[in-house]
Amino acid sequence: MTLKLKPLDQQTIVITGASSGIGLVTARMAAKQGAKVVVAARNTEALEQLAQEIRNQGGQALAVTADVGIEEDVARIAAAAIAEFGTFDTWVNNAGVSIFGTCEEVSIPDMRRMFDTVYWGVVYGSRIAVQHFKQRNEPGALINIGSFFGDRATPVQSTYSTAKHALHGWTNALRMELEMEKAPVSVTLIHPGRIDTPYNEHAQSYYEHQVAHRGMVYPPETVAESILFGAAHPKRDMYVGFQAKALAAVGHLAPRLMDKIMEVLIPPTQIDPKRPSRNPETSALYKAGYGLHERGSHEGWFRSGSLYVKAQKHPLLATMAVVGLGLATGALLKKQ
Repeated sequence: MTLKLKPLDQQTIVITGASSGIGLVTARMAAKQGAKVVVAARNTEALEQLAQEIRNQGGQALAVTADVGIEEDVARIAAAAIAEFGTFDTWVNNAGVSIFGTCEEVSIPDMRRMFDTVYWGVVYGSRIAVQHFKQRNEPGALINIGSFFGDRATPVQSTYSTAKHALHGWTNALRMELEMEKAPVSVTLIHPGRIDTPYNEHAQSYYEHQVAHRGMVYPPETVAESILFGAAHPKRDMYVGFQAKALAAVGHLAPRLMDKIMEVLIPPTQIDPKRPSRNPETSALYKAGYGLHERGSHEGWFRSGSLYVKAQKHPLLATMAVVGLGLATGALLKKQ
């Protein structure tokens, strides 16, 4: 069954984790493209400011304070969206928080709390969105934000990686079941690489030095671009950055080699030895983190965008460009 999703300017989009980072950028971009937005997070003040900002610019927005780790709160987000706008057309499960620490040192309560947000929050949101789309019998989009670490296990963020693996498994299983019953639901899994958000400051850290991305870092707009594309065009997966796709592929084909690469690569690129840890002052594991910040405090090569995201949006054009480049290269070589 081919699903036809509404254009963005005709949609109501629910976005969890909307008070900062990817969720914040996505809400702003969606509103600018004409969508009504329902923004949800634990930070009431940030959400209200965001909703007012969107309304001041001529958009429509509703703020709902909620903890996605509590099923009743997620149900309340959906009820508020329907009460305000009559329906919702896309549900984005974006809320998340990480833990930096080894498998043996991270406490079980911390692990459970993180799973409440990263995994169970997605389960609750997915089920209520699917139920709504089925009941109205009109196509809708479910967008789940995964991670490269959901494709490939990692040291340092082992708990987060485990939760993202569970999220990926849930999303893929749900997609197949919905496809089997021909349900009117498009399910997209987003696979971001390193993204410049306050993710590091909000994380729970067991390290004495500040956690941060150090290396190639993409702007949150690239993830928002992928999300909004999936909201209007049925798409199974969207990888943010060729690096995320390439490393996932290598990990599948040569897992032992990737183990060694990750063991060498990850520790120095996740911890900044020049800064003391800001934890627990800014940790958002048990309380709302500070809001309305799109960017974090990472360091490295900051990309302005992702050509790979654009290639996934237009795969035929991308293939033609690669073929054309290959033919042109071949022609030049023949002349030499």
